[in-house]
Amino acid sequence: MSDLAPVLDHLDRSIDQSLERLFSLLRIKSISTDPAFSSDCREAAEWLVEDLKSIGFEASVRDTAGHPMVVAHHEGEGPHVLFYGHYDVQPVDPLDLWNDDPFSPSVKEIEPGRKAIIGRGAADDKGQLMTFVEACRAYKAVHGKMPCRISILFEGEEESGSPSLKPFLEANAAELTADFALVCDTGMWDRETPAVCVGLRGLVGEEITIHAADRDLHSGEFGGAAANPITILARALAAIHDENGRVSIPGFYDGVEETPENILKSWAGLGETAESFLNPIGLAKPFGEQDRSVLELVWARPTAEVNGITGGYTGAGFKTVIAAKASAKVSFRLVHKQDPDKIRAAFRAFIEARIPADCSVEFHKHGGGPAFQLDYNMPLVVKAQGVLTEEWSKPAVAVAMGGSIPIVGDFRRMLGMESLLVGFGLSDDRIHSPNEKYDLTSFHRGQRSWARILDVLSK
Repeated sequence: MSDLAPVLDHLDRSIDQSLERLFSLLRIKSISTDPAFSSDCREAAEWLVEDLKSIGFEASVRDTAGHPMVVAHHEGEGPHVLFYGHYDVQPVDPLDLWNDDPFSPSVKEIEPGRKAIIGRGAADDKGQLMTFVEACRAYKAVHGKMPCRISILFEGEEESGSPSLKPFLEANAAELTADFALVCDTGMWDRETPAVCVGLRGLVGEEITIHAADRDLHSGEFGGAAANPITILARALAAIHDENGRVSIPGFYDGVEETPENILKSWAGLGETAESFLNPIGLAKPFGEQDRSVLELVWARPTAEVNGITGGYTGAGFKTVIAAKASAKVSFRLVHKQDPDKIRAAFRAFIEARIPADCSVEFHKHGGGPAFQLDYNMPLVVKAQGVLTEEWSKPAVAVAMGGSIPIVGDFRRMLGMESLLVGFGLSDDRIHSPNEKYDLTSFHRGQRSWARILDVLSK
């Protein structure tokens, strides 16, 4: 602790200065989805480069076909880590729902004894990435060096699909490959319980269209004789799940592993029930596999969901037709070692087997990628849990996420790196919404947490 203690003290003394630096970054309107803000995105990248240079990084703005990347390196002993974050933000619409200017950040008391940083990007992801930068700054100020070799990659298109990221990783693989990556775009379990994310679900998206007659038909003239593609579609979609909520597609569970009992026990200790999870959205009973807890369902089990259905007449009034075609959009969330290509092929075969001989079906691919899963006992995860527990005084939990962070899969597939996912966002941070916030405690103790993680990695 001798190397770490003065770093933590420095972070405590410098919180006001670190806030001012964050505010400077938050004032930049780096909205990546709107071309009108292209110059602002470049300004944010340039601001980060100058800030990183001020603490000894070799940093530069790297142009892409879209918004620029920020790449920085600092020498050090021990392992080589690559830290990833993004400086772009979501649009602020609807502006009239903001209590203040979204690009005029401030600290406000949101409830007695609880203060938060208010502004677009405060939690997603500028506040998060600056927790790491401030930890590096404190180490350099106290010891004159970094605890390990550090590279940084900040992108400016995460909120618009990261179109330039894969080409950039491919072109700069040798420079960016490290022992492992650090990713901060995640959160805590609650305000007092830190978390390490060890699993992210993958995704397969499919659109299907069933064709029957060569035109819409009068249901009185042809009803009972002509195939109805809406009925065929509905039957096929209904067959995807059995009466216990399991997916019926053959081979769907290939590669799905059981979550270790000790992890399930730790999740049970978090106190989340089906009622506490579903009641806020007006529901009460889990719909998926009946023998699983709600956290296991959303963190560690695969899903098949129908996201939209169209067909026939859906306008005002009534029109008695048998539609010529019907369509549906279906998505699958994948876990563990499920193969997206095999899932897609199995789904298509499942649907094709339910199409009458005189009808046809066409499929349209809507992207996909595998799940990300770390070993729960991986030394990197265990070390991170240990130091997070020291900082927050509550046991750090190993969690998973129902959604996806594509960069994590890209790091594994393209650079051969595993990723440690640690973040300090909270479920009420209102990311992508008006009045986005980041708890002041998250910002301050997030810095201290990264300092602890860097320290333990150096050893």
